[in-house]
Order: sequence, then C-alpha cells, then structure tokens
Amino acid sequence: MLKPLARRAARLVESGLERIGDRDDSEPVLEPYLGYATPEGVVLRGRVLSHLRRSEPDAEQSRWTNLRQMVNLFVTDEVADVPVTGADVTATSDAEGYVRLIVQGDFAPGWVNVPLAIAGQPPVLFPARIPAPDADYMILSDIDDTMIQTGAHSLARNLWTTFTGSALTRQVHDDALALMTTLVDGGRNPVFYVSSSPWNLHDFLDRLFAREGVPKGPMFLRDLGLTDEGVGASHLTHKGAAIDTLLAVNPDLPAYLMGDSGQQDAIVYRDVIARHPDRIRGVALREPAPGVGADDAAAFAAIEAAGVPCFHAPSFDGALRYWGVE
Repeated sequence: MLKPLARRAARLVESGLERIGDRDDSEPVLEPYLGYATPEGVVLRGRVLSHLRRSEPDAEQSRWTNLRQMVNLFVTDEVADVPVTGADVTATSDAEGYVRLIVQGDFAPGWVNVPLAIAGQPPVLFPARIPAPDADYMILSDIDDTMIQTGAHSLARNLWTTFTGSALTRQVHDDALALMTTLVDGGRNPVFYVSSSPWNLHDFLDRLFAREGVPKGPMFLRDLGLTDEGVGASHLTHKGAAIDTLLAVNPDLPAYLMGDSGQQDAIVYRDVIARHPDRIRGVALREPAPGVGADDAAAFAAIEAAGVPCFHAPSFDGALRYWGVE
C-alpha cells in the first residue's frame, strides 16, 4: 500500500520539478556523456534536453547560489523521440531523453571524439575511452565517499553536501587520488566510475575530477526516473548491473574494485565476485563512519573467503601493500 502511494507522490514531485525554471521553445540540445569500448563497437551515450542549465561556479559565491545552481541541474526538460546520427548510425532519444549508439571504426587507444548530431544542427563531440592493448587490468570505482568527500552514509549530510557545494568547493580524498593515480599507471589501465549519483551530475563530476586531477573515466550513473523499484534502479541493482556490463565488454581485463562501506558496496562487490570468479584482483573499501555493521563485516569475510584480498579502513593508504602489488 505504501509503495504505490510513494510512487504516486514521487510522480507528482517529478511532474512539478519539470515545470520549474525557465522554459523556452529553442531547438533541443545534445548533452554528451563519456563513452566506452566494447567488442561490438564504441558505445556513445548522452541526453537530449530542451536546453542546458549550467553556470560557471565562483569560489566566492554563497551556499544559496550553489544551491540554486545545483537544483538547476536537476530541473531538466528531457526531449523524447529525437533522432541522433553519427558514423552512419542513428538512434532515437527515449522518454527520459537518453540516447545510446554503438559505432564501429578503427579507433586508436586512448580518448577519441566521435561527432554526433541532431538533424539540422552542428555536430557535438562525444568522448569515448579505448583501452590500450597492453593494459594489465581495469579499475571500477564508486564516487561518493570513495573518491570525493560527501557523507553519503548519512542522507541528510549527503544532500546538504551535494546541493550546497560547487565544483570549486567539493574536495577529493587525497588517499583515493594517490591510489587511483598509481593504479592507472599513466593512463595505461582504464578506470570506470560506477555510482548511484544521477546522470544530472555528469558534467559537474567531470569538471570536478578534471580540476582535482582525478584520472578520467566513463561514468555509469543512475537515472532518477520512476520505476517499479521507486525512484530509479536500486543501489544494489544499478551498481551490480553496471559492473557486470564492464566485465563482459572487457573480457581480458581483471579488475580492482574501490568503494566504501557506507552504501552497501561490500555487499555489491561480494555478489560480483560470486558471479565472476577469478575476475577481481582486489577490493578496497573506505570506512567513512566509525564502526562497521554486521552486514558489511560478513561481506568482508565472504570476499576474503573467495580468495580476493579485501582492504577496509578509514583511508586507502596501505591498500596496495595489502593487495601485494607494491
């Protein structure tokens, strides 16, 4: 009884938010996301919106201004049924404005830019990461409380940090940056970010990572549209499915998993290891809050029992030593 009522209330909120803000009758625009390679071709992802609501952050601006700018990222006007074409491939935006194309070609390792366009408009460059043939492994990492300081284990703190900060005020964990920089080895080993943060934050996170020197990688974020599970896919469902996809499209690369114990990452990673034996080399989990719950402790033990070293501590310092890769 409560779930249908909650979904009805959420739909009313979603409908109300879609009517907030300045609307116009201008042509739809393409927002590119970071793409990735598969054996079938390069996957390019993006969203068709009525217009982009972005502002350049100012280090001196108030939290109120930060809040207003962040809310604007969530007040999106998605445009459905818009054909997007590139490299002789066409796809149509879905009900939430998302578009996904697979293009084929002889792409060199590293970052490539593929032009896509809405008919009658200039092309937009869609970046995509092509792994190097000499890569030893890949890194699959969470974002909130893993790479950046968020407080995701506390809903109130998470919302406050997310909505009152800017790309200039949010902070990256130094220990996470050091570990990630070592693992990518100058860009030879690809990194992918799997997070329950919404797609609305893609550009924000991309700019924050660039400013802080965090290795760039395709992001697998979450749609906040309404589903039978509530608002978007559940944390466990979304993260597990994204990791399954990345392991499937990179069959020759084992993976290191980075996350935190505040959002059930240990449980997600335990289940991934059970589904994909011998694909995970090591797990590192930050403990953002004092103490570890019984579920996380059991997951740590299960990961170790599966033969995968599971490092967990308030900091990632010592993870490489624990994995035996220093």
